[in-house]
This record gives sequence, C-alpha cells and structure tokens, in this order.
Amino acid sequence: MALRFIGIDPDTGQQGSPTIWVNEENAELVFQGRKPDEKLAAECAAFEVPGHTPGIPPQEAVIRIPARMVPMLREACDVAERAGI
Repeated sequence: MALRFIGIDPDTGQQGSPTIWVNEENAELVFQGRKPDEKLAAECAAFEVPGHTPGIPPQEAVIRIPARMVPMLREACDVAERAGI
C-alpha cells in the first residue's frame, strides 16, 4: 500500500492524533480519528438512508475528525482524485 501522509491535527498535542492519509494505489482516504461517544454512535446507527439497512456494519466505524482539519481533507481529496483511479 502506498500511503501518502497528508496531515495531523495540530491541536492534539500528546493526547491523540487525528490523522489523514491517502492510499494512492486505490485513491482511498484513510483516517485516524476519535471514536464517538455512545450517544453519537447510537444516533449514527439509527440514521436511515433509503435502500440501506440502519446500523453500522462490524467492518465499518464512525470516526470523528475536527472541522479544523478541513483544509487537510480537501488536500486528501485532491490527491486521491489526481491518482486517477
């Protein structure tokens, strides 16, 4: 896997590290973030989208990324899009 580091939340100090990478082989965004609290996880799991069963499948997760990382998210999207896959 060809991971390209995009950025880490500059405000985390030593207490966690929300991070964004791009897998350039398959143009996927890869996130490390904070887990949601039980209330947020339950709200996400209960959210209904037409054509999809509610809930969070075991192979998926809800990840929280601080809004201050939006510029990094934009950069990651650009990198993934340029990968041309």
